Amino acid sequence: MSAFVRLSNLDAVPAALRGAYIAIGNFDGMHRGHQMVLSTLKARADAAGVPAMVLTFEPHPRDVFAPAPFMFRLTDGDAKARLAEAFGLDAITVLDFDRAFSQIEAEDFVSRFLVKALGVTGVIVGADFHFGRQRRGTPTFLKSAGDAQGFAVETLDLMDEGDEVISSSRIRAALSEGAVTAANRLLGYHWFFDGCVVKGDQRGRELGYPTANTITHAGFQLAQGVYAVRARVGGRLLDGVAAFGKPMFNNQRPPFETHLFDFDADIYGQTISVALMGHIRGQEVFSGLDELIAAMDRDSGKARALISTARPLGALDSKLGFFG
Repeated sequence: MSAFVRLSNLDAVPAALRGAYIAIGNFDGMHRGHQMVLSTLKARADAAGVPAMVLTFEPHPRDVFAPAPFMFRLTDGDAKARLAEAFGLDAITVLDFDRAFSQIEAEDFVSRFLVKALGVTGVIVGADFHFGRQRRGTPTFLKSAGDAQGFAVETLDLMDEGDEVISSSRIRAALSEGAVTAANRLLGYHWFFDGCVVKGDQRGRELGYPTANTITHAGFQLAQGVYAVRARVGGRLLDGVAAFGKPMFNNQRPPFETHLFDFDADIYGQTISVALMGHIRGQEVFSGLDELIAAMDRDSGKARALISTARPLGALDSKLGFFG
């Protein structure tokens, strides 16, 4: 296939995607462990001469069944699609997950989606994958169904590093501690997120540091602090320094505030995509505005230096648009 395809349902699957080899899972973060699954997917699809597609779900089941507190999500559906395309897959289907969907019997999931809608050639899942009502669909169940329905099923173990597996929860924990370098290494790319630029209290502009502010969602648990960032907005790639948390002002669900170097255009209402290049420091309380501005000056210098040495972490990272 020439153009990447994103589907939100399987009611009318394009003919070119019928017979695809698919990987099924939530894939939050599409980290290096997931990428091992996707590499196998591409290899199997290429060998069979069929498209390679990811089948995933939004929101995360945890947010449906236990939404308080909401999970710190690494990637939403848009980010997963961006990553899947950059990885070289042919398509992604992001199905809506709700309580009604969770009640679909495992047998019906196979017959309705995998057989009738997609006519899959093969399916790849992780060892911890479950689906269907009461999570009855296991890799073993899926293998038996594949044998009966005529499609291949392959189960892959989680990728580990040292004494721990590479997991979404491990990456969430790293980001919640401000350990950006560790999180990016586990992801295999610089973690990014999108947001709509909204008008803030203009305090940054008054201090000589105008910012592009984005509202964070309820589950956003990045450690409060100062970060070196690279951002894409309006077709431009810009370096900057960002702050999350406002300990000297109102710190209730603060926005993510990005100061873009050598840039002062009106971008209110536009989508900004921000990638974390590194962590500079935690949030601090200063004795006054002069001390705060001096700290911001130091932060900007450190951010420029850090970004100047930043390099893609691999082929995937180089295709996400943050390195030219």
